[in-house]
Amino acid sequence: MAVLTDPKMSQQRIELAKCISFVYVIDDIFDVYGTIEELTLFTQAVKRWELVAMLDLPEYMRSTYKALYDTINDIGYNIHKIYGQNPTQNLRNAWVSLCNAFLKEAKWFAFGVVPTTDDYLKNGIVSSGVHAVLVHMFYLLGLGVSSIHLEDVSAISSSVATILRLWDDLGSAKDENQEGKDGSYIECYMKENKDTSIELAREHVIKLNRR
Repeated sequence: MAVLTDPKMSQQRIELAKCISFVYVIDDIFDVYGTIEELTLFTQAVKRWELVAMLDLPEYMRSTYKALYDTINDIGYNIHKIYGQNPTQNLRNAWVSLCNAFLKEAKWFAFGVVPTTDDYLKNGIVSSGVHAVLVHMFYLLGLGVSSIHLEDVSAISSSVATILRLWDDLGSAKDENQEGKDGSYIECYMKENKDTSIELAREHVIKLNRR
């Protein structure tokens, strides 16, 4: 409702809400439920983008994978009907990129790696889900049907994603019942700046978001 305010855009809002919901569901699978082996299989299945790939997944992942596969294909088909070009490949690429970012974060945690703030934020911009959602929104609006490519992360997309990631990290992972399994910019910053306090680290994040 905030980004698509026109009353005539009901269908676009519904489709975009589906995409946002998938970001949250898949994020929880990576942060809370899956082992590295299972998460790698899920990421590989998304890369393959074939229903048969579902058979390689643990049972609890299959319904999510099938729902993602069916929904994104349907969105691409509907966009094709309206605008004459099918963006499904680029939509698929957005989910591959998102899962790759989620998997990198999962591996960092599993192996006890605290990345640099630069590495964390570079990956966090993708794992925020903002770019994946905006790619779908642009296509749903008929913008850039032939020009949007996953590799071309626009300045506005990166800026929005940076703000969302940093503000989210100001919150507590424990409040989300994630037991700290998704890391945070604050943790990375405090490792790089060993004499700083969590209060100063939080102030630093707030200043970054005001730039």
